[in-house]
Amino acid sequence: MSSSTPHIPRAARRPARSSWIRRTAVAAVAAAAAAGLVVAAPGATAAPPAPAPTAAAPDIPVASVKAHLSELQSIADANSGNRAHGRPGYKASIDYVKGKLDAAGFTTTVQEFTSSGRTGYNLIADWPGGDPDQVVFAGAHLDSVTEGPGINDNGSGSAGVLETALAVSRASLKPAKHLRFGWWGAEELGLVGSEHYVGNLPSAERSKISGYLNFDMIGSPNPGYFVYDDDPQLESVFKDWFEGKGVPTEIETEGDGRSDHASFKDAGIAVGGLFTGASSRKSAAQAQKWGGTAGQAFDRCYHSSCDTSSNIDDTALDRNSDAIAHAIWTLSGASKAGTSPAAHKAGAGSRQ
Repeated sequence: MSSSTPHIPRAARRPARSSWIRRTAVAAVAAAAAAGLVVAAPGATAAPPAPAPTAAAPDIPVASVKAHLSELQSIADANSGNRAHGRPGYKASIDYVKGKLDAAGFTTTVQEFTSSGRTGYNLIADWPGGDPDQVVFAGAHLDSVTEGPGINDNGSGSAGVLETALAVSRASLKPAKHLRFGWWGAEELGLVGSEHYVGNLPSAERSKISGYLNFDMIGSPNPGYFVYDDDPQLESVFKDWFEGKGVPTEIETEGDGRSDHASFKDAGIAVGGLFTGASSRKSAAQAQKWGGTAGQAFDRCYHSSCDTSSNIDDTALDRNSDAIAHAIWTLSGASKAGTSPAAHKAGAGSRQ
């Protein structure tokens, strides 16, 4: 888917030696402070270093996201019109995403599994650095149904996550927490790929995942703006961002338990995510709030052959892709390029 000085008599201007020493010391401290040097009195405890500057998330170019969708469409066109589990189109989709991530400096792993007698694949990409005991994880399912190319469901989420990952590389991001991204197979057969991944994680590794963010159908042509409410902190990251953009949101209910976040939630991992609607119909109140057509499905091409690259609302895709980046930068404690918290601390301590 799912300054002048007054005249002072000469005698009054000549301070006692002890007073002169004190004034000289004060002046030295002031000069050092002005020069940005750290000066501490003997025996005094040095002030803690300032925290590393926090990086702002970049704007994700919707044209770049759509370029990935065009590639996925081409893959489907060359492979019987779909990118479904166990079919050549799905493996080609995995290869396309993996190639982009490998070139960008990610460590990628392809995990195989079997479902319905066919081989499936999950793709995991880890960005170097960050606390390995605190993992921020974002993912999307990459497979389509056999009936069509699956460009909104779920090329849209897959492309939004991919372009955010590539933005991490372009920024040379130094997150405090470790960043991991995933693309799941066989979601359309019942969350098979993500269940396989989570089910094969040792409990110690599961406990390291601070939160999993799921993005399934984020460019529906008659879109709504739905936010998962499974975890208050993760929910607020998205709701606050949309509120800042003047875009009202609603709690996501149509896809409850129907996309890959459920595999993580069932394992006790905090989850969040975004969704723009599937076969449910947009109400009059929602159309007034978001625009679009009341009484029509959020995606009339849901699980159909017409779920092509023309089945995308560019504004929804753009907003949601930017929201993905905002969440990744915010939740990972990302610092400015080339400045990790550890490096900043070391740099502060080395000033003399």
